[in-house]
Amino acid sequence: MLENYLPVLIFLIIGSVVGIALMFIGGFLLSTPKPYEAKNSPFECGFEAFEDARLKFDVRYYLVAILFIIFDLEIAFLVPWAIVLDKIGLFGLLAMGIFLGILVIGFIYEWKKGALEWE
Repeated sequence: MLENYLPVLIFLIIGSVVGIALMFIGGFLLSTPKPYEAKNSPFECGFEAFEDARLKFDVRYYLVAILFIIFDLEIAFLVPWAIVLDKIGLFGLLAMGIFLGILVIGFIYEWKKGALEWE
């Protein structure tokens, strides 16, 4: 019975060896670490990480992140829908049309409010 798990064990060992080898090759042999100020500066949150925690920060970063998540989820729903469109027929087409219509209305609202403008 345990012989059925031998291919899985071999797969795990080969995958681990390949993963570690690629990290070693890419991290130590091919790359040359050249840190400089712009590379080491914080860029994701928009403010310095080690300042006073009570400082005000710009909320536009979070707004852009939320908009990205919304439109990323739209694509995540479109791919399986496109695969089974021939099976779900007209009902599926109308349901996706309503879904995309609601998202387009939200996108137009955000556009008109200036949420996509960056200063």
